[in-house]
Amino acid sequence: MSAEQTLRALAAEKILIFDGGYGTSIQKYGLTEADYRGDLDLEKDQKGNNDLLCLTRPDIVEAIHTAYLDNGADMIETNTFSGTQIAMADYGCEHLVRELNIAAAHIARKCCDAATARDGQPRFVAGSIGPTNKTLSISPDVNDPAYREVDYDTLKGHYREQCDALIEGGVDFLLVETCFDTLNAKAAGMAAREAEAAAGREVPLMMSFTITDMSGRNLSGHTINAFWYSLRHLKPLTIGVNCAFGADLLRPYLAELSKNADTLILAYPNAGLPNE
Repeated sequence: MSAEQTLRALAAEKILIFDGGYGTSIQKYGLTEADYRGDLDLEKDQKGNNDLLCLTRPDIVEAIHTAYLDNGADMIETNTFSGTQIAMADYGCEHLVRELNIAAAHIARKCCDAATARDGQPRFVAGSIGPTNKTLSISPDVNDPAYREVDYDTLKGHYREQCDALIEGGVDFLLVETCFDTLNAKAAGMAAREAEAAAGREVPLMMSFTITDMSGRNLSGHTINAFWYSLRHLKPLTIGVNCAFGADLLRPYLAELSKNADTLILAYPNAGLPNE
């Protein structure tokens, strides 16, 4: 069976377990700037560039993946939340995007395959695609509401580069997550579908909304149901909500989504809101 068929069959029998945070897991290692940089010749300070660890400290990424799998995860994400040129521009690492995503996919694939070899249970790799630090729907200049830092085609092109590399690296699914802007999500989803067609193999799409305040909307002002109906044409394998609130506050939104969505529901809440 394909990865999608296997996942659907398992999901019909039980609740499948996703992994958890990578940024918080990496923080526990207390890494220095030199750990992030490795032997790469880079001009900017690299501390906090978590995705870069796929190239410079793959042992740490592998250890985090393995810990999640050992504790029952059926699916793990690649460590590529910021793996686009737009996001990597903050660190001057735009030229490493393809290499970084391929390496991340290889690490996750290796860990999943090792876990499956031990107990025979299927494990899945989701290629993590974050929202970037730009928005297509909102102007960053209060004096110029029409201004945008990036346009749709440019953003889709950057997403396409990431999707192509993740698929080349061997992911089972492409996960467009933490969607604070529905139009960003649409650009990423279209890029994923184009990359899937170009690769000539099925790589189902997963999508996840993030709520920015107690009104239950994302930053571009959409409710969870508006988000679903805006993206339903992409035929995602899963639709869900991540980050934002703790599980108790997230639950009502998932209940509302499950009434309307005709696909699998994904939930990965924060431990709770930060203590201000």
